[in-house]
Amino acid sequence: MSNELYIEKNGAIATIVINRPQKKNAFTLAMFKELGALLDELETDKNVKVLVVRGVDETAFSAGADISEFLEVRFSAEKAKKYNDFALESIEKLYRFSKPTIALIQGLAIGGGLELASSCDFRFAAENSKLGITAANIGIVYNLTSTKRLYNLIGLSKTKELLYTAKLISANEGKEIGLIDYVYSSEEIEEKCFEFAKQIIQKSSVAISGMKKVIQSVVDGENEESEAISEIILASYCSDDYKEGIQAFMEKRKPNF
Repeated sequence: MSNELYIEKNGAIATIVINRPQKKNAFTLAMFKELGALLDELETDKNVKVLVVRGVDETAFSAGADISEFLEVRFSAEKAKKYNDFALESIEKLYRFSKPTIALIQGLAIGGGLELASSCDFRFAAENSKLGITAANIGIVYNLTSTKRLYNLIGLSKTKELLYTAKLISANEGKEIGLIDYVYSSEEIEEKCFEFAKQIIQKSSVAISGMKKVIQSVVDGENEESEAISEIILASYCSDDYKEGIQAFMEKRKPNF
């Protein structure tokens, strides 16, 4: 593993740190592959209840893919397909991660960087952040999966506007259109993000993990409970968390999950 991506842990909160500030945290192909490996590691870590993704400092969340390597790794249809498959596989792992995910955005979140942020459950952004998808500036077509994800967040006309103009918008404008959940000053953003994460880890991980799967089924277009979803719901009634939650309620105390 390189030091361009690394994991920090604070109790039940894990953070994937993007550490390439000299390149505004732009992702190389190798970094996309490494991201997938880190997500696999955290997916199986039972001590982790929430994942935060962030840049190493206020320089950038991520300016997207490193265009300087495109002539080598993405300059034909065949190479582009291999590149896109690797990148989208890791982004999809983040989107399907079984535990709650939060993007902590400072500075730039552009292109693949905004794809990463949009794949998280929540997006916290500093007021001075800039967001955008700039594919139209270099003549490539934005992929369907990420376009649909963007559309689900901000709707049809705003998706077209961001993609057609390739403009960068402010964090506050992002919040107005539904792209960003919370905006804070650069001095507050980290504290507020981790306060939110700490609220989540105090709750039942059985309930949250199950509800994330149910919500994802709704997003994926399911209108009726599948057998798998029904099993997840019913299994929660047999869990230790359920027993502790009921006992805590009866004893008028906070549950210890």
